[in-house]
Amino acid sequence: MTTFCRIAWKDFPPVWIHAQEEAVKKHPCYQAAKSGDPDAAFWLVRDSISKTVIKQLDEIFQGRNPILVSVHAIEGTGVNAIPEALADLLAEYLGWRTDSEIIQTNIVGHTGANGFSRLARQAEFDGPVIPYQLYLMVDDFVGQGGTLANLRSYLILGGGQVLGATVLTGKSYSAHLALTIETLNALRLTHGQELENWWQQRFGFGFEGLTESEARYLLNTQTADRIRDKIIAAIEGRDR
Repeated sequence: MTTFCRIAWKDFPPVWIHAQEEAVKKHPCYQAAKSGDPDAAFWLVRDSISKTVIKQLDEIFQGRNPILVSVHAIEGTGVNAIPEALADLLAEYLGWRTDSEIIQTNIVGHTGANGFSRLARQAEFDGPVIPYQLYLMVDDFVGQGGTLANLRSYLILGGGQVLGATVLTGKSYSAHLALTIETLNALRLTHGQELENWWQQRFGFGFEGLTESEARYLLNTQTADRIRDKIIAAIEGRDR
């Protein structure tokens, strides 16, 4: 069983989101970009990128020049080209560097998946992290935020420093990755220590490593047994 080590959240800023999800998904280049067409990804990102967000990033990180590290995710139809295109255009606008060596090594199939499938299929990463280097994570979409959480932990465990994340689109409530103490306490009170122990054995981290959206998803599930059953079913469905 593969396990992960997620670093607990501290002061992590909300994800910078460039465009509304509906507009991005209706773009004529979206499906081709999601399936790996770099030209389609360029036009999609060029038409969707927010000048306001670019200005915010420039002002907040002025003089710090983080490396833009994008999630190279493999989808069911091919390698998602959107994150790399977003990183490349941001680098062009901001004068920052991009990383091309850190990659996602497994297929998780999160696009269109339900919450339990996203939780069960954890993204894994490999590639050299530069010690003490500042990084800004880049992805096409933020949902539950698990992929960004795993990438953040990978970078920190490799000695890097993660300043934040930016994505092309996503739900506004998903932008808050950092788990609040109120949600963590409510989750533990609702589902108990036994489920957290099982979670620790299954995934290698406790509830403190969850994102706010992940924790709320579990909190809204009726029982601990249902959570276990759904997670196991999602894992077995992937294995088949």
